[in-house]
Amino acid sequence: MFSTSHPADLVIYGPRVITVDPELGEIPVARLVIHKGYLIEIGPHDPHTPLPSARRTLDLSGRVVTPGFVNVHTHTILNMVRGVAEDMGFAPAYTPGVPHGHDVTEEEAVALAKLGAAEALLFGSTLINDSYVHANLTLPAMGELGMRVITCGRIHDVDFSRVHEGIWEHDSAIGEKTLGEAVALHESWQGRMDGRLGVELAAHAPDTCSRDLLVKVVNARDVLGVQVNGHLSQSVKENRRVQERDGMSPTELLEDVGLLGPRFTAAHCMHVSDSDIARIGASGTNIAHVPRGNATGGRIAPTTRLRKAGANIALATDNMHGDMVEVMRWALMMGRIQEGEINETWQPHHVLEMATLGGAKALGLDAELGSLTPGKRADLVAFDFRRPHLVPLMNALGNLVHTAQGRDVDYVVCNGEVVVEKGALCRADTNALLTDAQSAAEALWQRARAQM
Repeated sequence: MFSTSHPADLVIYGPRVITVDPELGEIPVARLVIHKGYLIEIGPHDPHTPLPSARRTLDLSGRVVTPGFVNVHTHTILNMVRGVAEDMGFAPAYTPGVPHGHDVTEEEAVALAKLGAAEALLFGSTLINDSYVHANLTLPAMGELGMRVITCGRIHDVDFSRVHEGIWEHDSAIGEKTLGEAVALHESWQGRMDGRLGVELAAHAPDTCSRDLLVKVVNARDVLGVQVNGHLSQSVKENRRVQERDGMSPTELLEDVGLLGPRFTAAHCMHVSDSDIARIGASGTNIAHVPRGNATGGRIAPTTRLRKAGANIALATDNMHGDMVEVMRWALMMGRIQEGEINETWQPHHVLEMATLGGAKALGLDAELGSLTPGKRADLVAFDFRRPHLVPLMNALGNLVHTAQGRDVDYVVCNGEVVVEKGALCRADTNALLTDAQSAAEALWQRARAQM
């Protein structure tokens, strides 16, 4: 198929590949052929057989390759409170003296979002689903790194600038503005940068969105043909507020307005009742499971029961870090703690599927992403297994989930392009990126403390 006059774009040979494709399984010594952003061929590598002609050839012997991770719920800009918010429980978003989303300037948003996206990419995420502020600027800025980004500004109709004062009222003008900005974002950026950019509707949470606004989100979803994501039962306070306002649980409210279902991804779901779990599972709703972040706050989402009920579990880092390898490990441990034992319910292959194909399914992209299957987009990550904590190599998947780290990533390919090489970004000046983010965070904290 490929020749000197018509070469493939990229040929990779020598790595052990975990495809997450049930028919292909694991290939001990593999060869991958990539062209025009797609995975054309994948199979065993025979060193005695000539490689197809290619513009670039990579020998990745000693590496383990998986599909690129799909991080279904992030707020990259919130790295601005890294190292502080983790010890404040649920309070940071509502605490005076801590930087909030409405405090972030456009320039600061871009600097902090690029830092969060760079961290995620360096740790193997080829797609992040991000939501916060100034999305019209952060989306292309993050996309310039070469990864896939789906984003949206926060859709809400509470005044976030007053919430930390205990003032919690819904304003239809705020709702119209935030939803309108999301629709405009879709019109401007959907499918841009060779299809790597996309927009979902980020309905912030049932307590920060009135019933009327949630109905409008459903209508916009159907007009635009997009997915929706949002927080769900992330706190007892949320449950209480919605019960007082609407006379039902947050899950019941989302079901009532038509949001629950395979086109909705619900983040956290830590404080759901048995009835809520049944509704979520029966509807086929996707769960953005944040095991490390939840555990940091002393909580565990009932993922075992949600899975049994029928929910699709995908994984996410949420705030303050971008290491999906660590998230897989925490998801496995939290699942086993719920089971009270090691059994076949929670094994490494389950959490790798959640971090890849399960995430792609949550975003409506499983026909294109999530497994290393010929015909799908060429998104992959190569881990350097020539390191002491990853030797001996008796079970690659076991080593990956139990002992690997995001910083073991050596190469990342997204849409057929090498965007991380030998552990370094290919499209950005890392030192400049770090300096800009540090300056942005310092300015934010200085202003926040001055307001106390």
